[in-house]
This record gives sequence, C-alpha cells and structure tokens, in this order.
Amino acid sequence: MKKRHLGNSGLTVSALGLGCMGMSQSYGKGNDLESIKVIHRALELGVNFFDTAEVYGPYKNEELLGRALKGKREQAVIATKFGFKIEDGVMTGVNSHPKNIRAVAEASLKRLGIDVIDLFYQHRVDPNVPIEEVAGTLGELVAEGKIRYIGLSEAGAETIRRAHKEHPISALQSEYSLWERGLEENIIPTLKELGIGLVPFCPIGRGFLSGQIKSPDDFGDDDFRKRDPRFQGDNFTKNMQLVKLVQEIAKKYGATPSQVALAWILRQDESFVPIPGTKRLTYLEENSAAVELELAQADVEELNGIFAKTSGPRYEPKNMAMIER
Repeated sequence: MKKRHLGNSGLTVSALGLGCMGMSQSYGKGNDLESIKVIHRALELGVNFFDTAEVYGPYKNEELLGRALKGKREQAVIATKFGFKIEDGVMTGVNSHPKNIRAVAEASLKRLGIDVIDLFYQHRVDPNVPIEEVAGTLGELVAEGKIRYIGLSEAGAETIRRAHKEHPISALQSEYSLWERGLEENIIPTLKELGIGLVPFCPIGRGFLSGQIKSPDDFGDDDFRKRDPRFQGDNFTKNMQLVKLVQEIAKKYGATPSQVALAWILRQDESFVPIPGTKRLTYLEENSAAVELELAQADVEELNGIFAKTSGPRYEPKNMAMIER
C-alpha cells in the first residue's frame, strides 16, 4: 500500500490505517479471534497503522492489539491514547495530569507488549491542565524513549498552536468525513500552517455512508449508534438521501460507497490518513482498495455539497461538550 507522511514530523504510515475500537466496544459484541485475523490481513495488505486507546474496553483493545502483533512489531506503527479518568472500568471524566499521563504510558506499553509507543495522543483536552504542561510531559516521554511522536485528538486550533509551541505535534485525530466537515474552517488551515498531519476517524460516517444500514432497528442495544442523533427519526430518513448520492457516484466507478467516502478524504490532502474501523475481513479488503480509487474533480465537487444537507449533530450533548471547536 502507498505510504503517507503525517505532516512534517517524519512519521510515515500506510495511506490508510485501521481503527481497532469497534473490535472491543461500541459496535456490538466482538470476536477476538476474528479481529486478530483482520489485523493480520491488514498487515498483508500493507496497512501498518493501528489505532487503539486505553479507554477502549477499557484496556481490552490494547491487549487484543498486543496479542495480534506479537512477533510482528516491526511491521506496525501503533497509536494509542491517554486522557480519560477510568474508575471501576467506567470512563467518568478527563485526566491529563502529568502523573496520569506517565502511568497510562507505562500501562499501555505493558498491555501492548512493546517497548515504545509510536504515536501517543491526548484523547480529549483536559480543561484543568494547561496544554503546555501536557505537551511538556509528552516531550519528556519522547526524550526517555517511551514514545516516538505525540498527537492530540479533537483539540481546537488555539490548543493545537499552544501545544505545538511547547513540543512538535505530529498528528491531530478528529472526526472528518463527507458528512462531518467541522474542521475545514479553522483547524485544517492551522494543521497545514504548522505541518501537522490529520488522522480522520469515522471516515465512513460510523458506517452510515456505506449504504449497508437500512434502518435504525438494525442496531442492537449494545451498539451506540442506536443513540446517535444522525441515526434517529427524521435525521435517519434525511441522511439516507445523502447515501443515495454516494451510491450513484460509486456505480460510475464500479466501486462501493465506502470506497468513494474514503477516496474523497484521501483526495483532500496528502497528509490525511483516515482510519476506518472494522472487525470484518470483507470490509477491511474493501476499504483498502479505496487507496487506488481516483475520483474525477466533478464528482468531488458534487460530494462536497453533502455536508450542507446532513441532518442532526454528530454526538449527543454530553460528548459534544468534550470537543473543542
């Protein structure tokens, strides 16, 4: 698979990564054996960029990825995250105090079974800890050889600037897709100015843009999309019209809607590396093929108009409150 540089940091990864969260939470019951097969197949396809976090599970996803990559460490670029307060197995808030950052780094290294974390993100900005203190602590971990590169997730432009001034930031991870374009006005220009890469998560709109979802009733009670505003009521009905447009364009290329959604992101900038998540081999192989899909400019422009027609916020108020914009 083609490679991409995440900004100017020197971090090079496959043009498409693999989001591992859904293997352990949020999207129904997982199957560790199948998930490990997906991770191994990703390596065979040239996907080397794997995304996890301590809070996924919690802890289970890092352990799963560690088992899957045992004996294959040199083939992988591993990204994980800190920054949530976890009590009795439940996420109860944020915590980016230096002591916690260090504790999470050590615990993540053990769960992953590795000596160094390739990319360590702050999962959400902690309003109680100055970002300079966070970036400074991460810089110390780089100097100590515990991590190689540092990142932020869902941070606003001013926070990114302040952190980058303290220690170079390699990547920002945030939701970005055909139907979630909130980064374009202020944040993407900031990233380009500072030479920071973008790692879009949910690039297929939590699966909505794949065209595979026919009804909100398709989701079990253990699937968080059942409570996602864009998947409910009139929002669902209106957003299905957007999927039809993606499907029509996909037919022109003999491609799938998911491949079109990913190709659109890849077309935006050479330092964008989306991380579609899946726990199924068929979807992994389908997504990986998107790297070779070249969209015509006319189709890109038509797809650009989707966001204005998207119905509903991306999260319920509690989760929206944790995102800087």
